[in-house]
Amino acid sequence: MIRWKVILNIAKTHLLTKFKQTSTAALGVTFGIGAYITLVCFMTGLNKMLDDLILNQTPHIHIYSEIEPSKEQPVDLLNEFENSLKVVHSIRPKQIQRKIHNALPIIDMLNQDDKVKGAIPQLNTQIFYIAGTIELGGNLTGINPVEESRLFNFHNYVIEGTPEALYRDDDGILLGKGIAENMSLKVGDRVQISTIEGQVFPLKIVGFFQSGIADIDNIQSYANLNTVQRIMGEPANYITDINVKLYDMTEAIGMSKDIERLFDLKAIDVETANAQFETGTQIRNLITYAVSVTLLIVAGFGIYNILNMLIYEKMNDIAILKATGFSGRDVQMIFMSQALIIGAVGGLLGLFLGLGLANLIDSLPFETEALPTIKTYPVNFNPMFFLIGITFAMVSTFIAGYLPSRRAKKIDPVQIIRGQ
Repeated sequence: MIRWKVILNIAKTHLLTKFKQTSTAALGVTFGIGAYITLVCFMTGLNKMLDDLILNQTPHIHIYSEIEPSKEQPVDLLNEFENSLKVVHSIRPKQIQRKIHNALPIIDMLNQDDKVKGAIPQLNTQIFYIAGTIELGGNLTGINPVEESRLFNFHNYVIEGTPEALYRDDDGILLGKGIAENMSLKVGDRVQISTIEGQVFPLKIVGFFQSGIADIDNIQSYANLNTVQRIMGEPANYITDINVKLYDMTEAIGMSKDIERLFDLKAIDVETANAQFETGTQIRNLITYAVSVTLLIVAGFGIYNILNMLIYEKMNDIAILKATGFSGRDVQMIFMSQALIIGAVGGLLGLFLGLGLANLIDSLPFETEALPTIKTYPVNFNPMFFLIGITFAMVSTFIAGYLPSRRAKKIDPVQIIRGQ
């Protein structure tokens, strides 16, 4: 029967009598876990910020009517060429409308699906911005600002004004920051826009937005959906795009294929639209976790070396313990207890150190024109990281203590005493 009270008292005595070595081992765990927590919280926070920069503005499914050449050409209809190789040069796209046929019923049907968090319409058109003698080409998108904020965090990118102000003003426009700077415009000014047909409409600037992508901010603007329909001279059912947000993003691929089959429309899922970005995210995460695990393993080797030396120096104590009736298993439990105590103390101190450093990073100012809504460095305080940290500290110290303690278990006290 293992005498835990006696074993723990002996383990405590060993740790305190060799306090310098004990502290060194505990600090090895502390700095290993602290560095892991700091690194993984900061790197995953940074990755999440970069992901959100793209994914928050990207629908899980984007539905539109694609302009493409006819799959079936007139020559295919001739029976006399049925078994012949047909080559057609300079195929032109077929004449189709950009609007989505029966868009409103499609949106209603999608919103009734349990997988769909929301499906909202958009109307995209090309325009010219006119201010005095300055003319700039760009895009105008008709949206429902409130729904865009609810589903795609549109409000996070509005740096002046609010989406609600755009919603209330039928003659309002929300300009990209790049357009406003190029044309020296401010909130409250009026800007004239011209359609490609040449019709000119004055609109009041109710705010500016900044997506963080300069190429978008230099051309893009937003107005109410019905405002853009009126500018284009189209009815209320004229919609060119439908953006769908799902509760589970992984459902997007299968659902987009179903939409294409049912409605004969083009439906692009978020993974297809951002395939290169997803690859970059996976590589960054892989590097983060590889470096983090390396830090923990290095700390584990440090503990092993220190416990190994501790056992070597305690040979006489081991001989005395065995000579006074302690079994090899008792001796092993003594050194295992020391390892786990070092792991627990060092691991807890490492968690506090990592939390403190992560909070310090989170408070540092981070100002960039590309990300106006981000004021400090991004940090991800996921409780799972702290659970992994303390678990790894205990597991690594257990393994680091188990190997040398097996050696102590097999030591013959007679040989030690004779060697003296």
